[in-house]
Amino acid sequence: MPDSSSPHRFWVIVAILVAATALLHATNRSSKLPLRQSLTHIPLNIADWRGADFPIEKRLVVALGVDEYLNRGYVDSKGDSLELYIGYFGSQRSGELIHSPKNCLPAAGWEWARTGTLDLALPNHPNIRINDFRIVKGLQQSLVLYWYQGRGRAVASEYTAKFWMIADAMTRHRTDGAMVREIVPLRGREEDARKLGVQFLQAIYPSLDQSIPD
Repeated sequence: MPDSSSPHRFWVIVAILVAATALLHATNRSSKLPLRQSLTHIPLNIADWRGADFPIEKRLVVALGVDEYLNRGYVDSKGDSLELYIGYFGSQRSGELIHSPKNCLPAAGWEWARTGTLDLALPNHPNIRINDFRIVKGLQQSLVLYWYQGRGRAVASEYTAKFWMIADAMTRHRTDGAMVREIVPLRGREEDARKLGVQFLQAIYPSLDQSIPD
């Protein structure tokens, strides 16, 4: 039997995006909210991990529209590696919105092999739900763990993130937010890579939470 709810969901999403565009045009004069502390305060060395920053070309930073970003690689004593990217917007306006990895990674030649979510358990903090995707490019495979965070919420769905952005713009006059993305190369079993990525996020999250405004 055809799913009669699919057209309904489509038009709900269209309505949300249209409303978001109109609202962002109306709030273009809103001020940007700074980070609590710069993303550079996130430790280079944490637990068994040692990090190195990888600056992004200025033209690409301009295209992203971020007010501040962190792009860093980490390696542990066993030689395992991962990449951490955080892009922060002091306000999201028309033409200056958080870029979804669903668009950025395919543009770089990656294909989505699997999509899903997982609940990330955090120390002294409620669990958060994040995206858990596998990507493929040629013989390369990686896990991508990412979510949207800001204004006291961490959510996996970009549509949920946009809904709350609209609601907070109307009720709190705020559209600030960040996207947090971790990429873990797959060199063996997927569950081992996921465990590695989760452990790193659990270690780094308190510093992240201290930077992004509630």
